Amino acid sequence: MEPTVLALIRAAIAEDVGSGDVTSTYFIPADSRSRAEVVAREPGVVSGAEVAVAVFKEIDPSLEVEVCLPDGSPFERGSVLMKISGSTRSLLTAERIALNFLQRLCGVATQTRRYVEAVKPHPVQIWDTRKTTPGWRLLEKTAVKDGGGTNHRMGLYDHAMVKDNHLAASSDHAALQAAIHKLRAERPGVRVQLEADTLTQVADFLTLEGVDMLLLDNMSPDQLREAVKLAGGKLWLEASGGITLETIKDVAATGVNAISVGALTHSARALDLGLDFK
Repeated sequence: MEPTVLALIRAAIAEDVGSGDVTSTYFIPADSRSRAEVVAREPGVVSGAEVAVAVFKEIDPSLEVEVCLPDGSPFERGSVLMKISGSTRSLLTAERIALNFLQRLCGVATQTRRYVEAVKPHPVQIWDTRKTTPGWRLLEKTAVKDGGGTNHRMGLYDHAMVKDNHLAASSDHAALQAAIHKLRAERPGVRVQLEADTLTQVADFLTLEGVDMLLLDNMSPDQLREAVKLAGGKLWLEASGGITLETIKDVAATGVNAISVGALTHSARALDLGLDFK
């Protein structure tokens, strides 16, 4: 498991358990043993199964955990996602922490799957954004992949995106081209993307060398179709800005290569899952 994820799990345990689970310690016999199942109260897509396993194991390595549905699997109401057996105290102590991770990540995967299904049959990718819960980016972006989406950039370090505020601070065409050449020379593995708010910008940016893709921000379907014609397949085009499940199919039909949706992560609802003792 990634060290950052393990650190997050341990922080969550420290936050919730603190000096000890007083309820389980005083009201559950030390030798009590139980079996429990994580059961879905609504349909969705699995994500975070191994994270939940890690929570149970961090609380008590002797707990036996069986993953019934791996990450990426669709499930229905009543489906059993995993089974756990062992110390009753340990099960109760780990319950809420494991469910918090699992419900949140299943929610992101399920939300993503809705968007992926909504654009069919158009060959367009659904991209996530950096609008993630602080500290949870790796987990939430993994959940996007489990839902069938595609990770855009992980952070500011692996992909250069020159957005409107960057351009407002320095919009000189020659300076922009010089910066692209410098980045290409010093960081050849980093992709370069420019944000265009107008078709005039699209035409201007297409004259630059070394650009991998354009972000078409808040453009109408007609504007997006025109941008696709202007680009002529020379580089990738990403549509972004206020796109919903109700509007995404129209955007997908314009011919763009990708659609980024911040709502995959910042607005995903935690799924209703429960730990049922048998």
